[in-house]
Amino acid sequence: GPVRVAGDEAARAAPGAAPLALPDQSQDLIVSLMSLHWANDLPGALAQLRRALRPDGLFLGTLLGAGTLKELRAVLTQAELEVRGGAQARVSPFADGFDGAALLQRAGLALPVSDVDRLTVRYPDLYALVRDLRAMGETNALAGAIRPMTRGMLARASELYVERYGEDDGRIPATFEIIHLAGWAPHESQQKPLPRGSAKMRLADALGVREWTGDEG
Repeated sequence: GPVRVAGDEAARAAPGAAPLALPDQSQDLIVSLMSLHWANDLPGALAQLRRALRPDGLFLGTLLGAGTLKELRAVLTQAELEVRGGAQARVSPFADGFDGAALLQRAGLALPVSDVDRLTVRYPDLYALVRDLRAMGETNALAGAIRPMTRGMLARASELYVERYGEDDGRIPATFEIIHLAGWAPHESQQKPLPRGSAKMRLADALGVREWTGDEG
């Protein structure tokens, strides 16, 4: 999937694979749609995107999170363990959605926002799910030699999928976790957090409740 870069020029890049062919502080907006989970170095990819933004430029991104295809990973691992006595990773690892805001801050982006959507897609069987993943270009791309799955392992994985996760109508669910990211290149006009201890209103007053100090009998 491409990174779409808006500004004086439009460019495409595979984030994290190589330096972006963009001058520093040259873009007003960078949008990455469902591609950053392929980055070998996600913090490095975000840092590259941050450097390409002008002050107060906006980055928006979506990527697949750690909960994606958790059912498929479980049954493929179990099926290979049963047949071969050992298992390899069959699904590429995904980013942990709860680290999104921290990753944006680490890359130097201000006002970071991270949110997660979890979607369940239902399929008639494991083979239909795999066909969909191939059509999406989301099959395994881990580096190194990977022994191919045999028909027997796939058949066993299909059985396990139905046994563990099958629904009353015979269909199987597949979880997709989509992480949404947003952050701004720092600029002096942006909001800044107040220093600790500088608040002028008590939380209890804002909530309209009585403050509990611990000294009450």
